[in-house]
Amino acid sequence: MKKSFIVGIISLLLILLMVYAAMAKLNDYYNFRFGLSESPIIAPFAGLLVWAVPVTELLIAAMLSLPFLRLAGLYASFVLMLLFTLYIIVMLSFYKDIPCSCGGILEEMSWGAHIVFNLGFVLLSAWAIMLEKKRRRRLPAVEAVPLSR
Repeated sequence: MKKSFIVGIISLLLILLMVYAAMAKLNDYYNFRFGLSESPIIAPFAGLLVWAVPVTELLIAAMLSLPFLRLAGLYASFVLMLLFTLYIIVMLSFYKDIPCSCGGILEEMSWGAHIVFNLGFVLLSAWAIMLEKKRRRRLPAVEAVPLSR
């Protein structure tokens, strides 16, 4: 019961983050596209990413909200947040002028705060994955029931 509650809270936090981030990007589409097109690493893919990132965030939120897809959603959120974090670290390490295309209040964070924020969600996702896998191992196996005799 406790594991389910913790996984549920973490999933809710991730859902809120993913939906907020996706909606902020879609609501400020032109600024988001401009930020992507200014990035020296991902500029060639800006046209695709401007739609793929928010759609992916919304799909992950949907997966997290469905119990039978929750574990996959946790893995997806872990990977996405890790990729965002690694992208920021690479950009900070090799480039001076870094455009922010986050949207909403996340855009107001310093880069250091952004890394800490993202790593916090990476760790929460990893913890939820661990708890969910343990919880699923302890569930009783469902026996097949014959449909006819």
